[in-house]
Amino acid sequence: MTLACPTARCFVAHSPLSAPDPLDFVVVGLNHHTAPVEVRERAAVRAGEEDALLTHLSRHAREVMLLSTCNRTEVYLAGLTGDPLAAFQGAWGHALEGHLYSYSGEEAVTHLYRVAAGLDSLVIGETQIQGQVKRAWQAANGRGLSGPFLNKIAQGALAAGKRVRTETGLSDNVVSVSSAAVELAALALGGLAGRTALIIGAGETAELTLTHLRAAGVEDVIVVNRTAERARLLAEKLGGRVCAAEYLHEALPEADVVIASSAAPHYVLHGEAVAAALAGRGDRPMFLIDISVPRILDPDIGGVRGAHLLNLDDLTAVVHHNLQGRRAALPQAGAIIREAASDLSRWHLTRAAQMRRGRRELAVASD
Repeated sequence: MTLACPTARCFVAHSPLSAPDPLDFVVVGLNHHTAPVEVRERAAVRAGEEDALLTHLSRHAREVMLLSTCNRTEVYLAGLTGDPLAAFQGAWGHALEGHLYSYSGEEAVTHLYRVAAGLDSLVIGETQIQGQVKRAWQAANGRGLSGPFLNKIAQGALAAGKRVRTETGLSDNVVSVSSAAVELAALALGGLAGRTALIIGAGETAELTLTHLRAAGVEDVIVVNRTAERARLLAEKLGGRVCAAEYLHEALPEADVVIASSAAPHYVLHGEAVAAALAGRGDRPMFLIDISVPRILDPDIGGVRGAHLLNLDDLTAVVHHNLQGRRAALPQAGAIIREAASDLSRWHLTRAAQMRRGRRELAVASD
């Protein structure tokens, strides 16, 4: 579903004598609300691409922050020059406008605050996004792309996110993408006790996935990763067997559940390999969930008899079911976000007034 954004392209150039924009701050991006996974992966930030993307975007604004997760790619811009939608599409080289949203001023601030609080996530209240926003800001700061505006807004977003989590209980017993994937696998297979799981990846999400698999009763876990050392460290930390990436096809017939959460420039598993693995499993099916963006399991796996392939967009039903018990916290969370965004706007107006007064005093002194 594509959501229309009422503020898209609503950016007005001001003359020096006109009233200043309340907040010279813009966000443009796409997420799971506006784009399916096959579109989101076209705007994903792949390894080694971040510098080139930020270099391009920095030509369009004084301050730039890039936030990329499995469910969103967003660019935050302060001191904007030109059209932010054109800047975004120019950075990725794709025509994505039908899936993009743009917000400016306090709306952009409110959006970032909601994102940091987990209120705009696929899994409402999830905690990973707080760290992802912090790392995005630190990356901008480290490249000299974060100044007074972005620093203040990012700090406010992190503080607002922390308040929402500590004051509302929204994050109590919250599911994550990883736990939702494991829950979906358990529902499909009638439980996971005694099953063998294979995880492709060894990062933060893979670690969370392995933790949830253990909690669900899985004792036999195979960890596959391009870097064997990272796979070994994860397997040693939480228990599991290590499989070098080149032997993935040999280990595959053992797996009842395959959960992929890794970054790769191409598909690492295709339908032909899954069909060959299933041929050695008799009538036992294989349940595969790709929570990577870009996806690393070839969609042609879905056409293999006995293989059941799902991706991030298929987790929605599990996520919504788990949200029911936490809906009462949403009004309080929204109030915290509105209060924090208003505080930021007051800070900006006070700062702007002080700067104007300083310029007037300087002009009088020079006369």
